[in-house]
Amino acid sequence: NEYVSAPFLETDQLRIVVPKLCEPSVKQYSGYFNIAKDKHMFFWFFESRGSPSNDPLVLWLNGGPGASATGLLFELGPCSIASEGRTTTRNPHSWKNHANIIFLDQPVDVGFSHADPGGSVKGCAEAAQDVYTFLQMFLEQFPEYANLPFHVAGESFGGIYVPNIASVIWRANQALVVSPKPGSTSINLTSMILANGRPPVTTIPSIVDYVCTGPYPLYDDPEGPECTKLRSSISTCQRLIKICNLYTTELTCGYASSYCRSRLFEPSMRSDLNWYDLRKKCEAADRPEHCYEQTPWVETWMNNPKVKAALGVDPDRSFRSFNMDMNREFNTRGEGVRNAAKLLPELINDGVRLLVYAGKADMMANYMGNERWVVNLDTKFKSQFSAAEGVPWSPAGSNEVAGEVRSASGLAGAGGITFVTVFEAGHMVAHDQPAAALDLFTRWIRNVPLA
Repeated sequence: NEYVSAPFLETDQLRIVVPKLCEPSVKQYSGYFNIAKDKHMFFWFFESRGSPSNDPLVLWLNGGPGASATGLLFELGPCSIASEGRTTTRNPHSWKNHANIIFLDQPVDVGFSHADPGGSVKGCAEAAQDVYTFLQMFLEQFPEYANLPFHVAGESFGGIYVPNIASVIWRANQALVVSPKPGSTSINLTSMILANGRPPVTTIPSIVDYVCTGPYPLYDDPEGPECTKLRSSISTCQRLIKICNLYTTELTCGYASSYCRSRLFEPSMRSDLNWYDLRKKCEAADRPEHCYEQTPWVETWMNNPKVKAALGVDPDRSFRSFNMDMNREFNTRGEGVRNAAKLLPELINDGVRLLVYAGKADMMANYMGNERWVVNLDTKFKSQFSAAEGVPWSPAGSNEVAGEVRSASGLAGAGGITFVTVFEAGHMVAHDQPAAALDLFTRWIRNVPLA
C-alpha cells in the first residue's frame, strides 16, 4: 500500500491502494484518510467513463444517519451487486458515465470507516469539517481533479449532511480569498444535489398530508380517526422544533426529535409496506434496510476477504450497510430536527446551484415536504420559484414522462433552484428509475434545461 502525507496537515495521513474491482478497466483508487490518528475514513473513487479531465468531480453520500456508501453497489456506481453477493455486474446507467465520483463512508464508524476510542463524530457539523479535511487531502494528492466543477450529492439524511458540508466548503473558500493558505485548495463548489433528502424540520408535518391525502394513502378516510390523531400532534411537534432551533441543545433537540418521530412517523411505520416505497409490501423484521434483498448481498460482497484486501481494508474490519448505534445516537441528539436549510441561502445567492428531487412513492422523505421547503427557501429566486409551474420532464430520447420539474434561474440552463418529482420511484430513485435518474443527473451537471 502507498502512504502519503500532505505538508499542511501534519497529523493527517492518506493511505491509497489501486483496486481492480467493479470496473477494472477504469482508473480507481480506494483507501483511508486518517484524521488526527483517531478517525479513519474510507473512500472509493472512480474516474469518469467519459472525459475525466473535463467531467465534474462528484462526492456521493448515503444517509442514515449510519448508512454507508452502498449507493455505489445498489444505485449509481459503475457496478451493481448480483448473485446474492457473489459477484457484481456492470451498471450501464452509472453516474460515472459523465462524472468522476468519490463514494465516502462518513461519518466515521459507517461502512469501512472507523474511529479509535474517543474519535467518534458528535454531530453533522463535526462530520462536515472531517469531510472538508478529506477533500483537501484528496485534491492535494490528485491535483488533476482540483479545478473541476465540484458537486456534493447526498441521499436521505444526506439532505442534512450536504448543506453542512457545502457551507463549510463555501466559508473556507471565502476565507482563502481573504487569506490564502499554502497547500489549501479552493474547491470549485458548483452545486448541491439532494436525492430524496430528509426534509428540513419546518416541513416534517408533511408526513401527515402524505399518508392521509397523498398518491399512496395509508388510511381510507383522510378525515378519519387515524389522520385526525396524527394532525393533533402537529402543533406540538412544530413548537418543540422551534425551541430546538432557538436553544440548540441535545436536550431540546433530542426531545423534539423523539416526540415528532413517535407521534407523526411511527404510527404509519407499523404498516406492512416498505416505508421507502409504498408501492411495495415489506414484512421484514429489521425494516427498512432489509426490504431490499440486495442489502445483505452488499455486506456479503464487501466482507469477502479478497475484496477487502483489494480495497486496502484490514482483514478483521467488518462492513455493515447500516450502523443502528450511530442512527440512535444522532436521533437522540436531535440532529435530524436542526434546521440545515438555513445554511443554504447565502450559498445559492452566491451562485451555488441547488437540485432537489424526490421519488413520489417515498413516505419517509416525501415529495410534498421536499417541495414545500424549497418553495420557502429565502433566496433571490424565491418569488420566481413560487410562481413557477411544474412542467413534464421526459428523458432524452424518450416519450415517457418521468416526472415533473419546477425551476427558477434567471439564466438559461437547468436552474439556480430546481425541484423534480420523479414518478414510479421511491426513496432510491437511481435504483428504481436508473435511466431517468442518469438523464436528470447528466442534464443537471451540464446545466442543460430539464424540461
